[in-house]
Amino acid sequence: MTPVLEILLVEDNEGDVEITRRALSGCEPACNLSVANDGLEALDLLTKRRPNPGARPPQLIFLDLNMPRMDGKALLEELKKDQRLKTIPVIMFTSSHSPKDIRECFERHASAYVVKPFDGKAFGTVLRQVLTFWTELSRLPPAL
Repeated sequence: MTPVLEILLVEDNEGDVEITRRALSGCEPACNLSVANDGLEALDLLTKRRPNPGARPPQLIFLDLNMPRMDGKALLEELKKDQRLKTIPVIMFTSSHSPKDIRECFERHASAYVVKPFDGKAFGTVLRQVLTFWTELSRLPPAL
């Protein structure tokens, strides 16, 4: 049996969250999607032990840039400082095409930077392609 892939989506746009849920349903490997609405919520979820103590930590993080309270760059910086979290691949999944944003994310050790398509169907296709890369072509670090 293929294990379930644990994914954390850090995203404040409910529409994008719903498209992500639909895109990942029925994927192989099966995915368990957790959602944090901003960087602070994600950091709390990852560092203060999840509400369900038996929950597994994410194996991939999809991270938006522009969010309230703590944005994606600030969260990325915090994740990469933490010995327990720094090896989790973080895929920036954002609408920003800005070369400055791209450079700053890679300076903070983002694993990838993917621009979200505005079209819902293309959004789902791109998300599944990214997932295919990380599950079939690349090797993920062992779960924490």
